[in-house]
Amino acid sequence: MEVLPTRISDVKLIKPRVFGDARGFFMETWNARAFAEAGIDATFVQDNHSRSVQYTLRGLHYQIRQPQGKLVRVTRGEVFDVAVDLRQGSPTFGQWVGEVLSEENQLQMWVPPGFAHGFYVMSESADFQYKCTDFYAPDHERCIRWDDNKLAIDWQLSDGEKPIVSSKDSQGLSFLDAEYFLL
Repeated sequence: MEVLPTRISDVKLIKPRVFGDARGFFMETWNARAFAEAGIDATFVQDNHSRSVQYTLRGLHYQIRQPQGKLVRVTRGEVFDVAVDLRQGSPTFGQWVGEVLSEENQLQMWVPPGFAHGFYVMSESADFQYKCTDFYAPDHERCIRWDDNKLAIDWQLSDGEKPIVSSKDSQGLSFLDAEYFLL
């Protein structure tokens, strides 16, 4: 695998080795030893899979307690994936990084604990899969508004369409009112 840099050094883009032929392809999406050598020493406890229709925007989610590191990838379709640094004291606190993940490019993104996460579906639909380092804890779940002015995330919205957002996500807090992590 190859680890590619992002604008926030703790967020990593992973390009797995893909072996393909006329039958299809094979790739290793997780190997604890190889990832630890690349600086991602994580223990995963939960795998999640979501399917979303085009223009769906999910996020920006995080857990203030039991923070989750996430290894994310798209197995069908294409999304714009975003991580926001919520670690007070970090040199990149309040900054975001976004990358296109798709079934075509087969890239994965490592979003460490202490970040809010969200994605926007650019294709007709998308299957989004991710491994988590801690269990889902609804009592500790928080949400920052996807369209927060302070963050000014360029979501690469398609065709000028307004994103489809859940009622929970539409009631997210502003970045300035959100709870943060201490380094």
